[in-house]
Amino acid sequence: MKYEWRKQDKALYLPKAVATPVQVPTFNYYTISGQGDPNDQEFGDRTAALYAAAYGIRMMPKSGVTPAGYYEYTVFPLEGIWTLDPAAVRADGQFDKADLQYQLMLRQPAFVTADLAARNLAAVQAKKPNPYLADVQFETLTDGACLQILHVGAYDDEPASFQKLAVYATEHQLTRRTLAHKEIYLSDPRRTPVAKRKTVLRWLVV
Repeated sequence: MKYEWRKQDKALYLPKAVATPVQVPTFNYYTISGQGDPNDQEFGDRTAALYAAAYGIRMMPKSGVTPAGYYEYTVFPLEGIWTLDPAAVRADGQFDKADLQYQLMLRQPAFVTADLAARNLAAVQAKKPNPYLADVQFETLTDGACLQILHVGAYDDEPASFQKLAVYATEHQLTRRTLAHKEIYLSDPRRTPVAKRKTVLRWLVV
């Protein structure tokens, strides 16, 4: 049976447009970090390196290698942790996107070990060289207790959805564990009209 995150992990990836608490387990990820405007070429190149690594795992059986425990699955959606040095925020609350710091990630299925991830990165680099593949890491991360919401529309309009999270957090005595937030991209911005883009916004809370 093929593992479909849209079916098996609805609670994690398909919330409604209202603030909702969720417990996120420990997962393995390919990650890559950087700084700058997400509209710049470097961001696109880093994202491409991450996808190349993820699809290297996904397509292994077609290259004649079937890892132990392998099962069919849909590649997970791109996730990103975003933060900003408070000193970069101006008095009016505005900031330069060039100062944004991010960690992009793609969750990996349970059968992917650190050794398999490393061997895959080497194989992908040999087949399709990308300088940013050297920056891709394999990490085990736990979000734990979170508050999330589905945002529909432009990324620049996310503050309205964050405000809904803030109201819920206040009403339920929840505190953010970090000023960083996670975004999970359910829509391909290259193919989806701005007004219909779907993004999960997630805060780590306690």
